[in-house]
Amino acid sequence: MDRKVNVLQNGVLAGVLIQHESGAYTFQYDATYLAHGAPIAYRLPLQKEAYHSDQLFPFFENLASEGWLLKLQSQLQHIDERDTFSMLIANGKDLVGAVSLEEIVE
Repeated sequence: MDRKVNVLQNGVLAGVLIQHESGAYTFQYDATYLAHGAPIAYRLPLQKEAYHSDQLFPFFENLASEGWLLKLQSQLQHIDERDTFSMLIANGKDLVGAVSLEEIVE
């Protein structure tokens, strides 16, 4: 089953990040955000077409905790610390910077 998160920039929906069952990833900007927003990352410039990758995009990878905080979150939340996407889902509302993530539950 695919896992999806809304990507918000300063509380505004910027797009959707999907982890596909295959392990590949897709990020696509929201159409409304494209008209008025700014890119969330240098390597993810605004475009209508979706971005595709076999690995988690480096921008999102770098949002995840590291070191002692990663170990603590992993232990408290019972999430494998190597599962970066799950860690982002669990902690995405409290990230450093303007971007936050909210899981889409279908």
